[in-house]
Formats: sequence, C-alpha cells, structure tokens
Amino acid sequence: MTSNHITVVYKWTAQPEKLDELASIYADVTDAMKQNEPGAEAVHIYVSEQENALYVRDEFEDAAAMGFHLSTTAAAHFPQLLAIATPGPFFFFGDVPQELKQATEQMQLGAEFAIHTAGFDR
Repeated sequence: MTSNHITVVYKWTAQPEKLDELASIYADVTDAMKQNEPGAEAVHIYVSEQENALYVRDEFEDAAAMGFHLSTTAAAHFPQLLAIATPGPFFFFGDVPQELKQATEQMQLGAEFAIHTAGFDR
C-alpha cells in the first residue's frame, strides 16, 4: 500500500520570555491551517517549558498540500516567528519532491527527509 501522505515534525526554540508569544502565533497558524488548508489533515502543538520550545506535528494529505502550506500560511507567519524564535530541526516523513526540498533549504530549516519503508495503521 502506497501513500502520498507527508508528516512534518519540528521544533521552534523561543528567545527568553517569548514562549507564550510563540505559542500564541502558533494558535493563529493552527486556525489559519484549519480554515484555509483542506489538505492539512492534522496539526498538533506541544509546549516544552523546560526547553523553552514548541514541538509541532503537521499532517498533509500530499506534497501539494504541504507546498500550499509553505507558500501561504507558513510564509505569512515566518517573519514573525523568526523575530522571536529559532527554527529546527525539521523532519519530513514521506515522498517530498525535490522542489519542496529546495524550498526548505532556502528557509534554512535544518531539514531532514525520510521516505516511508514499513509500518501499519490500525
């Protein structure tokens, strides 16, 4: 069974005293994705006060949905995020086309890519 599904797991480390602001921005990101990105299947945000960081898991139905996200919601919030946090690393799981890999390199996300080899869902 093959799937075009792409999962992205990543971290943003906030500057001192900026974790609440970072979480607030990601609440806006989540709302925008829910309302405007039908190919975004799930988004989950986890706060680590110990690390002063957010961990995020995005689920996209395919590379086109991920590309749409990068060019819209992510692009709109990226400058605001960079002003208060450091991105990365970003882990992309699934078949990510070369042009999207290059886009993540331009964004300096510290991206790593892995293609699904085995597993199952219940």
